[in-house]
Amino acid sequence: MKRKRRKKNAAVTEAMGGEEDPKEEALQGPSTLADVREEYRPPVEDLGVSEEEDLYRGAEDLPQGPVKHAGPGGALFESTLPKAEDRCSLEPMLDILSYSESEWKGNTTKSTLIRKGYTKLSQRFESLRRVRGDNYCALRATLFQVLSTSTQPPVWLQVEHISTWAEELEAREGLIGQWMFPSECRQGDGSEDAVQQLKRYMELLQNRWQAAVGCSSMEVRQRLCERVFQGGEEELGLLEALKLLMLVRASEFHTAMQEGGDVPVFCWLLYARDSSDCPRTFLSNHLSRVGFSGGLEQVEMFLLGYALQCTIQVYRLYMTDTEEFVTYYPDDHKEDWPCVCLVTEDDRHYNVPVGQHNGLQVPEDVTAIPEDIPPDCLDSKSQADCH
Repeated sequence: MKRKRRKKNAAVTEAMGGEEDPKEEALQGPSTLADVREEYRPPVEDLGVSEEEDLYRGAEDLPQGPVKHAGPGGALFESTLPKAEDRCSLEPMLDILSYSESEWKGNTTKSTLIRKGYTKLSQRFESLRRVRGDNYCALRATLFQVLSTSTQPPVWLQVEHISTWAEELEAREGLIGQWMFPSECRQGDGSEDAVQQLKRYMELLQNRWQAAVGCSSMEVRQRLCERVFQGGEEELGLLEALKLLMLVRASEFHTAMQEGGDVPVFCWLLYARDSSDCPRTFLSNHLSRVGFSGGLEQVEMFLLGYALQCTIQVYRLYMTDTEEFVTYYPDDHKEDWPCVCLVTEDDRHYNVPVGQHNGLQVPEDVTAIPEDIPPDCLDSKSQADCH
């Protein structure tokens, strides 16, 4: 037990340190929310999604081929929607070893280490899907895996008042009024404020998660995921909903800390930063920038795991041959929370490994021992080391 506690604390502490990578996705930006909004608002990207396309229909009702739309005056016109794979925020599957060889050529120390990490990853997964790198990648990769693998929605998602969380947080702490949305996220008919808009996205998250769990087959679920992750309002609205979940949980932890209650270790590090000493500064200096000028830091990956009540297992390729090669965010609920897998080369950008060799996606019980694990792996190595 002591060894496990030391390892957890080391993982959390390591999440706060490390040198900056020159390829760092999360660049340092302006110091105020207004400056972020002015300088880092992303341009509208033409992904081929017509405004007439229904963003909220179920996966089994998604249009295929020519689609008829109602034009001005009620006249019908016909158009063909782009194929999902042409505009999906996750690229088609790539063979892991082929990708490794093409992207990390040469014999430098880092290239050799990353290729070795991919070789270890390929022993568990067959393929890799590269995730669009626009500073939402950690949220996008995690949500994609959640929708792809969940067998049931978490308890918190089934609570009826989930759509009121934004309103409650605004009333209690005044944190929502200045929420910054991507330009693709339209404010309904123009009469919505930030609270109402986030309420709509929370309801969408609830509906999409439940729809994914209720899909009649893996093929239908895959079609749903492909249609969700199209870079338009639906996808970005869902990612903003995840940010709200993180803020809600961060606020709860901060209140517990002030009252002397028990909180996970990472909370003390989350609020030990000069730029994040309370929920308000955490939002303005960190969370608001996610998707705009920066991605999630490692300590915030712990918060994301707690917000979703999901263990995020990350293969960190630059840490190959160390005990941090496979890191869990968080690592204290592996026995009772579902687990999803991501892969990163630098703790900045995250991709999605897919196609487990045993024909299954990430198992719900991450403590179960796969049948193909050699007996000698049960002596002193962890399951992750044996992969």
